Formats: sequence, structure tokens, C-alpha cells
Amino acid sequence: MFEVVSAGGVSLLLFGSFTVMLLLGVPIAHALGASTLLVLYAQDIPGVFMPQTAYNATDQFPLMAVPFFVLAGYLMEFGGVSERLIRLASALIGHVAGGFACVTILACMFFSAMSGSGPATVAAIGTIMIPAMIRHGYAPPFAGAVASTGGTLGIMIPPSNPMIIYAVVANVSVTQMFIAGVVPGLLVGAVLILASWWLCRLRAYEGEKRRATAREVGAAALDARWALLAPVIILGGIYGGVFTPTEASIVAVNYALLVGLLVYRRLDLSKIYRAVLHAVVVGGTVTIIVGVAGAFGRILTQNQIPQLLSAQVLAISDNWFVVLMVINLALIAIGTFMETLATIVLLTPLLLPIVVALGVDPIHFGILLVITSEIGFLTPPLGANLFVAMPIARVTLEAISKAVLYFIVILCVIVVVLTGFPSLSTWLPQLMRS
Repeated sequence: MFEVVSAGGVSLLLFGSFTVMLLLGVPIAHALGASTLLVLYAQDIPGVFMPQTAYNATDQFPLMAVPFFVLAGYLMEFGGVSERLIRLASALIGHVAGGFACVTILACMFFSAMSGSGPATVAAIGTIMIPAMIRHGYAPPFAGAVASTGGTLGIMIPPSNPMIIYAVVANVSVTQMFIAGVVPGLLVGAVLILASWWLCRLRAYEGEKRRATAREVGAAALDARWALLAPVIILGGIYGGVFTPTEASIVAVNYALLVGLLVYRRLDLSKIYRAVLHAVVVGGTVTIIVGVAGAFGRILTQNQIPQLLSAQVLAISDNWFVVLMVINLALIAIGTFMETLATIVLLTPLLLPIVVALGVDPIHFGILLVITSEIGFLTPPLGANLFVAMPIARVTLEAISKAVLYFIVILCVIVVVLTGFPSLSTWLPQLMRS
């Protein structure tokens, strides 16, 4: 038996063992749990600490919303919602240069307001739009890159699963996080549409041969009315105080079942089973990660490691913008190899005390944490969205990684803008509170 006394020793043992296990390919949840158990043994803490802390960490009502929003997203995808959203987006902007790419981003924006998941958005929209872009002369790697980038909006535009996780860990309102994500989400979507248009003009990619008439736009909107009504009910109910975000997730599932079974009649038992399976896997994964990360974070707190880290960072600079930019760069780098939810659960207890000490609003920091995680969906070796788009576009990881670089640069610029102008995140929540 040996004993680690200093906080520095705990930090070295905890993060050192965690890093080694990640390099060895150990799943993140297992690595978090094993490194925590190692410190418990070193400090002679009873083993019951682990299950008790994990239980308390997962005994959070808002966490129930995550699997249900995932379930609702897949039910809407399998129920024919994505096809109607794409037709509407095509009628609105399909005629511009690079119209198919712009339609992909706009359709992802529509679907993101229902799914809460990045990879699910790529699957729902990319399955249709990537082959369509390739048929119209788009390079397959570029088509995959556009769909992958559009899919990142799945966690930026509420409802967003990472926002729910951050709200639970940071002890802030889920509703306030959702409200704060509206303006940045729309901003990111608009910039990505403009970027797609510009990149397509450089490549001489064309859109639809003719512009849709007002009658055709109206017909497309009428056909998609049930799909468009979903975010109005879900988000409107949350913002209006009719139901909580967790209750909204149940409403979303019931609405998706109603539309898929009785209106579009595209759902059957096999599709419902697949949707439930996806939701169970995601829900189980989130629960395990949150549980073991809760114990990991408790060890950090007991040894005052967040306070020590905060003092060291503030000794370097007391300028909030400089500190946030350093954190952003670190988060983007970490996002290349660590899954989004694990990043949020693990790093929020460490980083939040630092930024709060500088006067940064926790809601604003949550938005920055989400958008830097958004970039992680596009950066290998993890790059979850890239791996969803690759088989659809039939391209290699190297090819799609090169094609997505332009969009990564654009997203990094947006991160700088959001960092420098906190009001983009905080204005709407403050307005609705007043």
C-alpha cells in the first residue's frame, strides 16, 4: 500500500494513468474508472466511494432527456422527415451556385432543431444529399465534407445533447443553455451556407437549373409542415415554460411516432426497433461516462486541483479573452481524440472555476465548449461525423479530411468571434429573463 499526499501527486497519478490508458486504446469510460480506482487505492479511500459517487452523478432528472431526444431524432429520420426538409430547402435555395451544398447545410439546420445529435444529422441528411451532390458533379470528398460539417449543427442548434450534459455538470439551467444556443446556432448555419456557396463558386459547381416558383416553395413548405412543426412544439414548449426539457424529449418522441405512423406512414416495427436500439446505446454510454466521470471529478475536487489549476492559469494572464482562447485551443486539440460528452463531463469541473473567476458567464462558456466540441466531429482520428459520411460518399479518411479543412478553418474563426462577443450567447437568455 502506498499513499499519495500532495495534490500534485494525485494529479500526476490520475491524469498520467488516464492518458496512458487512452494511448493504449482503452475506452474512455473504462480509463476514467480505472484511473479513479487507482487513486482511491493510493489514498486508502474505501471502494464504496466509486458506486456511491457514480450513482449520485447519474441521478439527474435532465439526463433522461438525452436518450429520448436521440430516439425522437432517429424516429423522424426513419419516418420520412428528412426527405421533406430537403425538398423544402431545395425549393428555397437550390437554384444558387453550389445549391446542393447550400441545401445540405440548410436541411441540417432544420433537422438539428429536432435531433440533438451530430452523427444522426449527418446520417439523416447525408444519406440523401451526398449521392445527389455526386450525381451533379460534386467531388465525392467535398460532398462528404459538406454533409459532415452540416451535421455538426446537430449539437449547436437546440435541443442539443452536449448542452444538456454541460448544464447538468455545471449546475446551470438546461433551458437557458438551449436559449443561448439559438443565436450562435443560426450564425454558424448562415456562415456555413455562405462558405459553401463561395467554395462551390470556386469549383464551378452549379445548383438547380431553375429557381422554384412561389407556388412550388409553398407546396414544399406545406408538404413539410409536420416536420417544421416539431421544433416549434419542442422548443416553443420549453421556452414558453409549458414543459421542462426532459418532458419535451418525451413529447418529441410521441410526436415523431404520431407523424411517422399516422401522417407519413413510413415507420414500421423494424424501424422503431432500430431507433430504440440507437437510443439505448447512446443513453447507456452517457450514463456510464457521466457516472465514472463524476467520481473522477469528485477526486479532483477533494484534492482542490481545480483551484490549483485556476491559480496557475491566472498567474499567466488575467485577461479573460486570452485565457478563453488558450482554453479553446486546448479543447479543439482534445476533441481530436476524446469523445464530446466525455470532454464536457471531464473538463467542465476543471475549467469552469477558472473562467468564472475571470467574470465569464457560465452559459457563455458552455456555448464555447459546445462549438469547440463541434470542431472535434470533423478532426481525425476521432472525427465521428467523417466516419458517418465516408461510406456514403465512398471516400477514404485522408480524402475527406483534406476536403473538410476549409470548413474547420471557418469554424475556428467563428469560435474567435463568439469568444470576443459574449453577448451573442448571453443576449437572448437575458432578454427572456427580463
